[in-house]
Amino acid sequence: MDLAEATWTDADAADADLAVLPVGSTEQHGPHAPLGTDFLTAEAVAERGAEQYETDTGESVVVAPAIPVGVAEEHRQFTGTLWVREDTFRDYVRETVESLQSHGWQRVVLVNGHGGNVAALREVTARVTRHTDGYAVPFTWFDAVDSEAVTMGHGGPLETSALAYLHPELVHEDRLDEAAAGGADGWGEWEQGVNLAYDSAAFSENGTVGDPREGDTDLGERLVDDAAAALSALLARVAERDSDLPDHR
Repeated sequence: MDLAEATWTDADAADADLAVLPVGSTEQHGPHAPLGTDFLTAEAVAERGAEQYETDTGESVVVAPAIPVGVAEEHRQFTGTLWVREDTFRDYVRETVESLQSHGWQRVVLVNGHGGNVAALREVTARVTRHTDGYAVPFTWFDAVDSEAVTMGHGGPLETSALAYLHPELVHEDRLDEAAAGGADGWGEWEQGVNLAYDSAAFSENGTVGDPREGDTDLGERLVDDAAAALSALLARVAERDSDLPDHR
């Protein structure tokens, strides 16, 4: 059930214990891909994974509206990027999860589309699980696909392929050469295992990392399908898992 499209009475009648909450970012993805890449892909994977789970099990899942702004100050030099502090983000996500749980959707999977959110989401879900009656886990969709099939980058082949499949009208194919020419080969500026750069503008002229020309629509469809299948399997495990906390030793 799509919570944003349902009435409150429909939501009240939903026979569901599970909810998914897409979480992303509004940030630059080079000159060719939209600022909303991270929440658009998270939304799509959340919706498709929930649909597959419902088809496979006959059980209902509530799909919450996406959180579109995350921890993204590393892209602040590129116009249109939005960000909040980590403590603000953690509080907002936690309170959203707790509001879902207040309606009986006690088990929540956060479907994440932005690498900068990962650490904060792990902390949030641990706090929810330890200090409420609910259970929550984070799922970063691009970590669930074959890492050898495509390079992640930033606005690189993985994200560009997914967007080309999901929202082809938002990908500027005529700018792919520009994106590749002004992009970086890898993320960061490394020395002795330390990333010396805090902002992406320090190592990428136009914000791109990786060559988006290496992706295509067929690859995007495969990536999204694989991520949705992985989410469906995760939902099945979350639904059946004993969420009681271990006893004090």
